[in-house]
Amino acid sequence: MRTFGVEEEFLLVDGRDGRPRASASAVLGVAGERSGGRVAAELKLEQVEVETDPCKSLDELAAQIRAARCRMAASAHAMGVEIAALGTSPLPVDASLTPSRRYERMAERFGLTIHEQLTCGCHVHVAVDSDEEGVAVLDRIRPWLAPLLAMSANSPFWQGRDSKYASFRSQVWARQPSAGPTEPFGSARAYQETVRAMIDSDVLLDPGMIYFDARLSDRYPTVEVRVSDVCLHADDAVLVAAVCRALVETAVREWRVGRPVWQIRTELLRLAMWRAGRSGLETELIDPRRFRPAPAVAVLDALLAHVRPALEDAGEQAVVGDLRAELVRRGTGSRIQRAAYARAGRLEDVVADVVRRTVA
Repeated sequence: MRTFGVEEEFLLVDGRDGRPRASASAVLGVAGERSGGRVAAELKLEQVEVETDPCKSLDELAAQIRAARCRMAASAHAMGVEIAALGTSPLPVDASLTPSRRYERMAERFGLTIHEQLTCGCHVHVAVDSDEEGVAVLDRIRPWLAPLLAMSANSPFWQGRDSKYASFRSQVWARQPSAGPTEPFGSARAYQETVRAMIDSDVLLDPGMIYFDARLSDRYPTVEVRVSDVCLHADDAVLVAAVCRALVETAVREWRVGRPVWQIRTELLRLAMWRAGRSGLETELIDPRRFRPAPAVAVLDALLAHVRPALEDAGEQAVVGDLRAELVRRGTGSRIQRAAYARAGRLEDVVADVVRRTVA
């Protein structure tokens, strides 16, 4: 089986009033002394990142995700704050840049885009054998990335207001000049030439700013799928990761038998991603098979049907089916956040509910 792993970003919030706190340095200092996966600073001092080790099974990945969340939560609590699996902060915040020459250069170049960039995502890494195989995957998974965003949608509030989006993080992130879907590349050489041209343009600082919806990792021999919000529930992160691995395996199998790349205009992919960020799983998504509106659950099931052989071969079909059923029954993080606000009428209570669920 292909190994896979997950990076999750979390907000650091005050346990009393729910507001983000610039405590990353202290929290990471404590977390770094504990055993487990990698922990790292992010763009803002109000957030932290945890990363699993490469895993072979869903059980192993689920255990690592939960352990990493609990370890980071304990480290944060020791420093007087809590971690919250929030794609954006429901409460107003003027976030603090993490001290770093690279981040300072980004802030100088991109201005308000970086100043307001306090968002938390979930990135899934899936192993590939070569860059050529990886690019074959990137070219073939393009139509199916928007449903992944819908499954993970967990950022309905922005600066104290309901954004009317299920994932407003996706809107904020789209301001980045390299973010979004890509045209098919056709070869590893074409991919690398595109990246080099983007760096040589002197818009991006370095390859780390290649923010495609899915890319070749510049650190690991993996395809990195980057569209998802950080999931409120650990089970949803496991589901997203399982589907990502199955998408990669399905794409490789198509490539090996010479099945051609599905030629879909990038403009249409942008519309599908916008629809997913706006609706989540609540109403309709764009069905990538014919690019017409369809019930969100039907599109989710079409995605699972597309990757079913890979899931069956991995022995994961039943588990993924159960996780899918629970997600549809319970709803995404955006639905749960709005329900918490409807009950209490206070965004502080929304954050408190998220803090409890993050490590539940």
